[in-house]
Amino acid sequence: MKIAFVGTGKMGLPMARHLAAGGHEVVAFDIAPAQAAAARAAGLTVAASLADAVGGAEATFSSMPHDAAFAAVSAEVAAAARPGSLYIDTSTISPVASAAAATVLAARDIGYLRVTVSGNNHMAEAAKLTSMVSGPASAYERVQPLLATFGPTQFYLGDGEQARLMKLVINLLIGLTSGMLAEALTLGQKGGLDWKSMWQVITASAVASPIVKAKSEQLSVHDYTPTFTVDQMLKDVGLILDAGADLRVPMGLTALLGQMLQGAAAQGFAGDDYAAVIKSAARSAGLPG
Repeated sequence: MKIAFVGTGKMGLPMARHLAAGGHEVVAFDIAPAQAAAARAAGLTVAASLADAVGGAEATFSSMPHDAAFAAVSAEVAAAARPGSLYIDTSTISPVASAAAATVLAARDIGYLRVTVSGNNHMAEAAKLTSMVSGPASAYERVQPLLATFGPTQFYLGDGEQARLMKLVINLLIGLTSGMLAEALTLGQKGGLDWKSMWQVITASAVASPIVKAKSEQLSVHDYTPTFTVDQMLKDVGLILDAGADLRVPMGLTALLGQMLQGAAAQGFAGDDYAAVIKSAARSAGLPG
């Protein structure tokens, strides 16, 4: 299949590479010179413009950082893609922005799939992402083999914005886990418990979820190298709070998580892994963090 991939950042590039490795003809485009260069170095053909990339494609994928970037790209795809082709967006954006794009794409007879993914950039590299999909069922059937190159598990959730909301639900649980760990670990450390011993007990306990186990290796040695930064999680918390307001769902814990992330950013941790709320809480308690 002829595929265009727009946005070759830390998530988009490995996904584009997996599609190419699956035998598909992939043409990439990114407005950032460094990311375009990375795509070229990975062996992908890089188009000079978005229109050049998507004009001849049977399917166009995109991976965008926020609503504004998605809105701009989806509008260009609607203008440049062939009627009857597919547009598959993998970004974490608001259901509102996604629904607005759906109307424009439908008017051009472009099938639109919302494909949000669960997993970080390391999981993207290892083809271990979980895909959460919504949009036309017939379009999903066409692209399911493509999504299988990203990872072994795909969920079809409905014909509208369900995938967007499901991604926010997952990221809310991930974010709140870091907030829970921040207070629990700070309490233990302030009371004299050994840091590594706490992690050994936690990962062997009833609260040892996959995300806790995945984070334990680096956090047990105070390594906050980012897979997803404080600022990125703050963006998602904003989307979650907006969704809660739209649906009239009280989001008290989410609002508190936002304040914890803002505190971490104010302490200089904005570019660290979102789990930096843990060392932020420690510093607030008078510990070195």
